[in-house]
Amino acid sequence: MHMNAAGTHTHEHEETSSIRLAFFLNFGFTLFEIAGGIWTNSMAILADAIHDLGDCFALGAAWYFERVSEKAGDQYYSYGYRRFSLLGALISIVILVVGSLFILSEAIPRLFHPQVSHAPGMVVFAVFGIAVNGAAMLRLKEKEGMNARIVAWHLLEDVLGWVAILITGIVLLFWPIKRLDAILSIFITVYVLYNVLKNLKSTMSIFLQGIPGNVDLPGIELEISRIQGVESLHHTHVWTLDGYHHILTTHVVLKGKYAMEDIACLKDEIRRIIEKHDIAHSTVELEFEGESCRITGSNCRHNGENGDCI
Repeated sequence: MHMNAAGTHTHEHEETSSIRLAFFLNFGFTLFEIAGGIWTNSMAILADAIHDLGDCFALGAAWYFERVSEKAGDQYYSYGYRRFSLLGALISIVILVVGSLFILSEAIPRLFHPQVSHAPGMVVFAVFGIAVNGAAMLRLKEKEGMNARIVAWHLLEDVLGWVAILITGIVLLFWPIKRLDAILSIFITVYVLYNVLKNLKSTMSIFLQGIPGNVDLPGIELEISRIQGVESLHHTHVWTLDGYHHILTTHVVLKGKYAMEDIACLKDEIRRIIEKHDIAHSTVELEFEGESCRITGSNCRHNGENGDCI
């Protein structure tokens, strides 16, 4: 029995346009930011530019792979192309890690050999950065799509980073604390690396087919086991294609014998439970008590505790 949840493949054109706009805006501003960091001799601006570069690639990859992931399954990828979106995440992580290590290699020596940053230039770039990223964030904040909301949160992080640079620039205008820029760049870089490691952990969990954090597997098993006529479940597995589209497979052992119309009703009950738990695709194999399980080769009957084939 195969089931696909309706509506899991829909993407609003307006949301895609917003992500595309955010990509081009972020890309153009990142180039401007790198030039500004070099001109002002500010490692803090360069650190934020590396952060924006990672966001820019993530946005571009999301925009590209969103279209690729819409392709249906074929002879090469039977589940479709949704997992291709993870490639962009991994490449983005590599870019952020390499860029962050470069910033740290430049910023740490400046703690011991501080250099003068161009404070007025930092203030000008910070005001411009707050204005550009703030306007984009307000535009995306009104969208209802999940992707647009995530992008809006990325832009909010950028706005907060620019606020920190603005404060640093203003402080340097009055008090020439040479190490302040290096300290801020290290703080921003460590913050970026912390979030990168969190994203790496979740990405690797998807690749290793870990159980999605928002799926209550014991709860699903319990609900199905309480259906009248169900003896037990075994070999129940849940994983996710891309963090959003989850897949479930299970074997359900039935009590006694059933007519075809009774089995159809039973399938409907199982389907409703699975769809309620936000499972995009499921495969449920129905077995009768005493029937040989094709996975273990043993007979299926109730084991008293976990309902495994014994």
